[in-house]
Amino acid sequence: MRLDKYLKVSRIIKRRTVANEACDGGRVTVNGKIAKAGAEIKEGDVIEVRFGSSVSKYEVVTLSEHVLKADACGMYRVIE
Repeated sequence: MRLDKYLKVSRIIKRRTVANEACDGGRVTVNGKIAKAGAEIKEGDVIEVRFGSSVSKYEVVTLSEHVLKADACGMYRVIE
């Protein structure tokens, strides 16, 4: 699954265009490397998102094309 789509479906970032802009701006890393929006995500990857001075780390638990809002938080595990 594409990184930008995962960020949107899991609701880490609410809009796909915002996810694209974050990736293009170098504010998203996957496994410690800056990732583009089209990078492929798999289970077990660690995603780090930087907005301003806050940094959030997530581990990918599951991949799914469509998820209900209530179930979206089950797609990842917050690290730190």
